[in-house]
Amino acid sequence: MPRTADHDARRAQITDGLVRVAERDGLHAVTLRSVAAEAGVSLRLVQYYFESKAQLMNAALERLERLGRERWAARLAALPEPSARAYVEALLAEALPADPEGRAHQQVWTSYAVLSLTEPSLAARPFVDGPERLERQIAAALDGAIPAGADPGTEAARLLALAHGLGTSILVGRRSPASAMEILRYHLDDLFGRC
Repeated sequence: MPRTADHDARRAQITDGLVRVAERDGLHAVTLRSVAAEAGVSLRLVQYYFESKAQLMNAALERLERLGRERWAARLAALPEPSARAYVEALLAEALPADPEGRAHQQVWTSYAVLSLTEPSLAARPFVDGPERLERQIAAALDGAIPAGADPGTEAARLLALAHGLGTSILVGRRSPASAMEILRYHLDDLFGRC
């Protein structure tokens, strides 16, 4: 009986190889050949699944986004009947690169965002969807839970921008995940304390 390939698993193997290359050597070092070597597959197989480097990079970013959503869902599911405050804090905590998976996600996402500014083949910018979705989730959680007159959309944008900035400071070694979380909690205390 002929062997059948699990195409989703093979694509994941290849895109995970890209993430490891990008995290270790930088996104500029990603080539189809380097990804093939990292994933332990042939260059021909990478080319079978991905016609171009841009297509491979987009697929890797989409996989990171999907895995990130799964991590957020798991963190939220673990909360015992969350308040709006606990829900928002959990979303923001997951946005920080506090573990290897979170670090890889943020490092590759940030590198991709910067590269897309000068690389026409990456101009579609699928990386924008994740933060927009997260901002909408935060705004929905804040709606009705923060003081009258405070705009949930603006507060969500502020908190997410803060989390992204703190995430970058973690990546470059300027701040620890614990100190970044203290700063986020400080801002949440201020926001929810005004209720």
